Amino acid sequence: MTLQPEQVDALLALYPAISALEAPLRAEVLAAHAAAAHAPAGAVLFEEGSPCRGFPLVVGGEIRVARGTPNGRSIELYRVTPGELCVASTSCLFGHGTLAAHGVATQPTDLVLLDPTGFERWTAHEPFRRFVFAVFAERLAELMALAEAVAFQRLDQRLAGTLLGHGTVVQVTHQALADELGTVREIVTRLLKRFERQGWVRLGRERIEIVDPGALRGLAAGGV
Repeated sequence: MTLQPEQVDALLALYPAISALEAPLRAEVLAAHAAAAHAPAGAVLFEEGSPCRGFPLVVGGEIRVARGTPNGRSIELYRVTPGELCVASTSCLFGHGTLAAHGVATQPTDLVLLDPTGFERWTAHEPFRRFVFAVFAERLAELMALAEAVAFQRLDQRLAGTLLGHGTVVQVTHQALADELGTVREIVTRLLKRFERQGWVRLGRERIEIVDPGALRGLAAGGV
């Protein structure tokens, strides 16, 4: 779908590095190498092991990027929101390989998809290239922290940490928590019931009420 002026305006507002490109180059790539796309919630935008069809720039909504099959067991790597970049797509385009993760729209999502030629032309210019590598470095640090958590933290600690920071009520399914933690729903349900018996949470339908955040913080920090 051809980009409309309001979509270009939204893109430039969210991605200052694109605004910093030379105007003729920016306009030429947007006209010849970019397209607008819309994905409903739950749509698979790209799949693990597939070639990268382009570089997604999110202007609305959110993409969950994970390893594993979209409909099976997986572990969440990161999420891409408006103004952010997908490093799985970046790595694929730079390395001319296949995608190392899959991406699913968690809500209705609007994108500008830059084709590989457009991505190559923009990354040849310093402002955009610097932005891409800065995000790449930030995501790499996050993934290293995730790898450390998976390797050295118990699952109950990670679950406690995941529940914190979302207010007193967390609207989420047990399956969504399992996907984020890279485990199965039955284990998450068992741990949540243990938390409930200890008086730390109160469970409802797709709803977890935090009763004792101090206890969860203690567990997340490595307590018993």
